[in-house]
Amino acid sequence: MDAKTCLQKLQYVGVLAFATVDEYGAPQIRNISAIHYEPQAMYFFTAKGKAFCKELLADGRVQVLGYTKYKEMIRLSARAIPAPESDQKKWIDTIFSEQPYLSNVYPGDTRNLAGIVFQITDAEIEYFNLGVNPIFRENYTIGSSHITFKGYQIGESCISCGTCLNNCPQRCIEPGNHYQIKQEHCLHCGNCFEVCPVKAVEKRG
Repeated sequence: MDAKTCLQKLQYVGVLAFATVDEYGAPQIRNISAIHYEPQAMYFFTAKGKAFCKELLADGRVQVLGYTKYKEMIRLSARAIPAPESDQKKWIDTIFSEQPYLSNVYPGDTRNLAGIVFQITDAEIEYFNLGVNPIFRENYTIGSSHITFKGYQIGESCISCGTCLNNCPQRCIEPGNHYQIKQEHCLHCGNCFEVCPVKAVEKRG
């Protein structure tokens, strides 16, 4: 798995949930399908008059979520910015050619008057597959983004008692003189954090 494959999987999903925050700090989610994909970027169309557009212009931070029929969750955390003005028509035409239904929504030149294309070229991607055993998760980036570490790790105060392993639903903890969590199989459920008798389990990030 890699970032390019994650973007391809999102393309297969088709309709994605885009999450933003409005001017009052309330979460807002929209389903968006007017999207064009490049190997390391995503472009999407919306109308300038929509609250979604105003939120993106005001802040830019967005999370994009897709869920495949194979129980794969793919989430992009990014900052969306308007595509360069000189490229707007090109991307609008590209998106409309790939999504013919849009011509029924914005016929003729109304698409260029009403619409704007945003681009995501820097993003952190989280891939989480619940359809395999053990579960599998990994993080990737596109552009200049970086990975935010989440979940849990076992610190140096570990006494190797095995309590964490015995309470791990995925058995993703390796025993030894100092127990370790196999991060690619960790649910981030926090069981190990709750049961450790010496508080050796630490939150990451």
